[in-house]
Parts: sequence; C-alpha cells; structure tokens
Amino acid sequence: MNGFSRLERFLRTDPRDVGCGEAMEILHVYVELVAAGEDPEARYPGVAAHLRACGPCEEDFAGLLAAARLIGPE
Repeated sequence: MNGFSRLERFLRTDPRDVGCGEAMEILHVYVELVAAGEDPEARYPGVAAHLRACGPCEEDFAGLLAAARLIGPE
C-alpha cells in the first residue's frame, strides 16, 4: 500500500468508528446480539463502522460469532 492509498483509506474512515479499543471492549455483546438475530448496528453504530473498516477486528468478530453459534444459546 503506498502513501496515497493510506491517505485515501484514512479519508474514507467513517467518523462514527470507535476504534479498536472500544470495539473490543464490547465485542462479546455485539456478537451475542448478532447470534440472537438482533441488529447490533442500531445499538452500536460506532462498532459496526469499525468492523467494516478494520480487518483484524472483523476477523475477531467472525471468530467469536462462529464460536457463539457452535455453542448455541445458553
């Protein structure tokens, strides 16, 4: 990725994006909502924006969601 690509990606960042730290703090709640068939984006738009922008956090989300679906509802 060259300097222009990084700048372009930064400029396209959703201003609602809460960043990795805040997203990771509540990722388990976000995953539980998705697993329950609810819309977490309505409740946590900043986390949704972050997951769209951050590949590593999106991978963590996908892994937790897969685990939650294997375990099933409590």
